Amino acid sequence: MPAKSTDRLTALTFYYGQSHGKEIDCAAQVSEALGIEHKLVDISFLGSVAWYSALTNPQQFPVPEDRSSDRMAASIPITYVPVRNTIFLSLAAAYLESNVLYALEVEGECPADVQATLFMGPNAIDYSGYPDCRPEYFEKMRESLVYGSKLWAEYQVPMAIETPIIRMSKKEIVQFGVQLQAPLDLTWSCYQAGNAPCGRCDSCVLRAKGFQEAGLTDPALLRLKAG
Repeated sequence: MPAKSTDRLTALTFYYGQSHGKEIDCAAQVSEALGIEHKLVDISFLGSVAWYSALTNPQQFPVPEDRSSDRMAASIPITYVPVRNTIFLSLAAAYLESNVLYALEVEGECPADVQATLFMGPNAIDYSGYPDCRPEYFEKMRESLVYGSKLWAEYQVPMAIETPIIRMSKKEIVQFGVQLQAPLDLTWSCYQAGNAPCGRCDSCVLRAKGFQEAGLTDPALLRLKAG
């Protein structure tokens, strides 16, 4: 998330008690490959609060497997974590605003030269089903963050939220990643714990669908096979 127009980037990863902790390691590897500062934020308490989810409480609520697209689209899945993205955005905004205020009030940056932008990768297409992955949700969150911030109240610097893949299909996301030469081999989507994707949870199924429709082999799977 750039704190200003000269692109000071920090990648934030949240440990919220999720069972699929492998995504944390992969996030660090992706950040390193891209040369971006990576910050891990421990909010593991969230797992005990947002307990009604297969991602935070898999012992009680198993991760759904082998579901068809129709079944995925029928209802919001048990892998939804209550208010997770709202908490993620609020914490990321606090970190962003702290950095931008420091640039303004300590380093003497001019407000007109500053941009404060949060980037997030939600996707509302292909039956994800999560209410906090919809475009209208992010617009409302943006308004709340703007009007609740010192950045806006004192300096008239608005926070922006960019969600570049929110309206893309999984196929388009794969193609976009290839176009950007993103390290897709280092990425992780699986909801299950372990060092290899299960291939059966909704996230694995949708990821496989994206690569198949793009006519490509998932480089993450090739990397695992290569050892």
